Amino acid sequence: MAIAPDGQRHRLRGVELLQQAPPAPASPLSDCLNRLHQDWRREGSLAGLWQDWPSIAGELVATHCRPLFLQRGVLTVGASHPQWRQALQYNKPQLIRALNSAGHPVRDLRIQQHHAGSTAPLESEKDIWSRHPSRTDVHGMGTCPQCQRPAPNGEMQLWKCCGFCHRQRLSDG
Repeated sequence: MAIAPDGQRHRLRGVELLQQAPPAPASPLSDCLNRLHQDWRREGSLAGLWQDWPSIAGELVATHCRPLFLQRGVLTVGASHPQWRQALQYNKPQLIRALNSAGHPVRDLRIQQHHAGSTAPLESEKDIWSRHPSRTDVHGMGTCPQCQRPAPNGEMQLWKCCGFCHRQRLSDG
């Protein structure tokens, strides 16, 4: 059985009363954040790596490549374009050394294609089709100024001619 510290024990007529331990003293928020940052690094957390990524990889690389997963010392980095993926692959040893010298326990690097998601919701096919220039029920019909045939007004507003004349113009060069 554990014995409570003297500050928590009070004796009254042969009875010993126990009081709650006093709360730990409050520490400044900056101390808490510093401890959290140290824990992130010590435990090999991805959150600490995200914070340091621009200084480790460089601002230009950091805008096109981002850490995705960190498991058992293997960091998976996503690149937004094949050229960035190739640049990371080429500089893999230097990047691992930079990560280790910054205090992140990374022993290997995997690089994959990754397109960062947009915050805007994706449009559905139905929404796109509702605005399509070939929709005669939405835009109405008119006459193409080049071939004088009936054509959707949406196509003529977009290309200044019907879709057939536009394709012909593109194929002619």
